[in-house]
Amino acid sequence: MRNGRIYTVDFDTPWAEAVAIKNGKFIAVGSNAEIEKLTADYTHVHDLNGAFAMPGLHDMHTHPDLALGPKYSEYLDVGIDTPTPDEVREAILAYASANPGDDWIFGKHFVHFAFRKAGLEPGRDWLDSFIPDRPVAIMDRMWGSCMANSKALELAGVSTDSIDPNNGYIVRDPLSGKPNGILVDGAYALIMAAMPPPPLKALTRAYREGARFQSSRGVVATKYVHVCEQRLEALRTIDRSGDLPLRVEAAISWQDDIFPVKRRWELLAGERHFYRSRRLNANAVKFHFDGTAEPRTSYLISPWPNEATWQGSLNMTPEHIYDMVAEMDRKRIRVIAHCTGDGASDIFLDAVAECRRRNGHGGMRHQCAHSTLLDEANLKRFAELDVIAEFSPVGWFPSEFTLGARSSFGERLQEAYNVRGVLDEGGVAVMGTDWPVSSIDPWFGFEALTTRENPRGEMEGKLGKPVTPEEAIRMVTINGAYAMGCEDTTGSISVGKSADIIVLDRNLLEIDPKGNWHKSKVNLTVMDGEVMHDPLGWLNGTPFETRFQEAAPDFTPVEI
Repeated sequence: MRNGRIYTVDFDTPWAEAVAIKNGKFIAVGSNAEIEKLTADYTHVHDLNGAFAMPGLHDMHTHPDLALGPKYSEYLDVGIDTPTPDEVREAILAYASANPGDDWIFGKHFVHFAFRKAGLEPGRDWLDSFIPDRPVAIMDRMWGSCMANSKALELAGVSTDSIDPNNGYIVRDPLSGKPNGILVDGAYALIMAAMPPPPLKALTRAYREGARFQSSRGVVATKYVHVCEQRLEALRTIDRSGDLPLRVEAAISWQDDIFPVKRRWELLAGERHFYRSRRLNANAVKFHFDGTAEPRTSYLISPWPNEATWQGSLNMTPEHIYDMVAEMDRKRIRVIAHCTGDGASDIFLDAVAECRRRNGHGGMRHQCAHSTLLDEANLKRFAELDVIAEFSPVGWFPSEFTLGARSSFGERLQEAYNVRGVLDEGGVAVMGTDWPVSSIDPWFGFEALTTRENPRGEMEGKLGKPVTPEEAIRMVTINGAYAMGCEDTTGSISVGKSADIIVLDRNLLEIDPKGNWHKSKVNLTVMDGEVMHDPLGWLNGTPFETRFQEAAPDFTPVEI
């Protein structure tokens, strides 16, 4: 490739005009004249005509199975970003009419604050008022809680006598102790265990199409967080068919957080290696240390605003966390810890410090997922302990959902997602879209990193402090590679590294990110020297978009 504006993310040579690729690796990076010397009669030469190119993107936290699996399992999808209670009710009744019988009605999603705005209490009584005789369970948009009717609770064995799991709780009437139909965090696994599991073909299609869409938006590596044996089998099926267009690190669920994991211990003991390939590994484990903001289960160092003692929910004892992190580190398994409250991340960092004391430094780079609120004193510890600070774009900018779902944070909302603070202390920060909580399209969050404003201008104002365009690019390229332990082989355009490169329709470093970056079109995605996305037919003569649409004519997960 020659005549380009190639931003390499290599400090020694940040810009190049041309690159040469052979056997899946960059064999030269430099000027047109330097690369021209390597051209032979059989060399495929592509003229970039001044186009901007950069390393491929790394999405370090997403869930295609949760977003598309329900759809391809023919579950309920309310289909509205922030539905009102009436819209949720209408969707449930329409689904029941279209799918008669007494089978489960399961799907997504409702939003707690939409019920509060309507003066209603979500739960069994509300569902029973219009659909009492058929089991119904609806996830909230944050995937932090589930709303179930009486029939669903009955089939799941959830009653007044039920004991809360360690990693969640059943919301109850304060006087009678009767479950009110809201199950928080790991408690809704009780509902999942009573339902038929999603079919393997639905999970396979969800991962395949999610990965293809990511590749079409320039992603070359990703982490699929929360997997079980069935989900690993779906990923392995795609991988063995040669249809996996990016590198995947899959994180096994430690607890029954979102769905039951029947062979957790066998997978962690070594069975995970059965799925290992050049593009797939399962050497990570996902934990929910705390909950989410909307049900006020994020675990804080001090009590929640307007609360005397309630700090949120810590799903495991500190001793459990300490021993687990050290044990996983010894097994060379990465811990990805869901921490939305500053108390949860504080305990996680303490656990990693104890892990380094027991096992020595040089162990796995463990990952603090979401990092929604961080204590100021802990910012420097990310660099000191070599912990990855992963941030999700769902709350980086003002929107109706952000201000509603996180209103409980009060004035602390401006502190959320303190990417600037981690980078200033020398830490490694990465981005994870966390789809379906926010868009799978990384370019919305990518732009918002540099502005902390709403990319579509739907609401004015800023939330938090932005980073520079160059810092944002490093976060989604070389920092992502570092978080996967492969920064020596990918993440920048350098001689000897994997030939991962994307070509865009605009030069990111010559335009104002605001209102522009999220509109970027990826005209070429190359990973390991293979063409993964080529809508213009530049390199192989057949527009990739045609093949993509034939494979998935109704796949349009681009809503923010």
